[in-house]
Amino acid sequence: MQNLLKVALAQISPVWLNKVETLNKVKQSIIEGSKESCELIVFGEGLVPGYPFWLSLTGGAEWNKAINKELHAHYVRNAITIENGDLDSICELAKQNSIAIYLGVIERPIDRGGHSVYASLVYINEMGLVKSVHRKLQPTYDERLTWSPGDGNGLKVHALKDFTVGGLNCWENWMPLPRAALYGLGENLHIGVWPGSDHNTKDITRFIARESRSYVISVSCLMTKEDFPKDTPYFDELYKNAPEVLANGGSCIAGPDGEWIVEPVIDKAGLIIHTIDFNRVYEERQNFDPVGHYSRPDVTKLHVNTERQSTVEFMDKNKS
Repeated sequence: MQNLLKVALAQISPVWLNKVETLNKVKQSIIEGSKESCELIVFGEGLVPGYPFWLSLTGGAEWNKAINKELHAHYVRNAITIENGDLDSICELAKQNSIAIYLGVIERPIDRGGHSVYASLVYINEMGLVKSVHRKLQPTYDERLTWSPGDGNGLKVHALKDFTVGGLNCWENWMPLPRAALYGLGENLHIGVWPGSDHNTKDITRFIARESRSYVISVSCLMTKEDFPKDTPYFDELYKNAPEVLANGGSCIAGPDGEWIVEPVIDKAGLIIHTIDFNRVYEERQNFDPVGHYSRPDVTKLHVNTERQSTVEFMDKNKS
């Protein structure tokens, strides 16, 4: 049944700013999804180790302020460095259980010096291989105070049974040209990952589905002030300034006709599981295909730079 894919939307909270403990929660969700015979599991944006909620609670743009510098350093220390093997145990679980994974992480990559962080969407296939790392192209608003802008290297799609799956982080889902790049690669199952909440997912999920005639899965995190670990730097100040709910979820699925399959799920932790049928994609592409029969590449065409960006390029003149 290559046309059927059982998917799990993991709507969970992080152990905020704690890489190790949050990865343990990710593993628990993968094992739970595998027991339900899920073939793809998706986690929210920046789940590991969590979204930088402190920026709106501490005057994040105030220059040279101790609380912001110390929290940023704590954040960077708990970021994911894939080259150092931080995701090896996740990859092994994917392989053991033949389950593909989209995981939102805060990445501290060596190829950009190892000191700045990126909101990255990592795709691990069912054989446990990291096949793409998409660094968010444009951090949104106060995110720019802690995240760096990414590049086009992660604008990739992946075969999963009959489906071709790709994904974007949060508000870059609103960017028409990155969406078009994925459509042009044949995407028909679009993954949108979010920190939460339903105010993000309730409109764009159906819009992308209708525009692309694809399935769209949006997955959000949960977060309340009670999820702040007490050993977080400046815990008392953060707790005092935070609202009760920082992210209420809103994970959902829209079909290729733009209608809800699973409406946004609010304030509920756990896996949201559903089986989708690829044949619905062909049915809806009959009347509209944005990069096929309903396109005019002789009039408008997109050029995409997928080179991984770096500050330096070393040329070895002694190489033959």
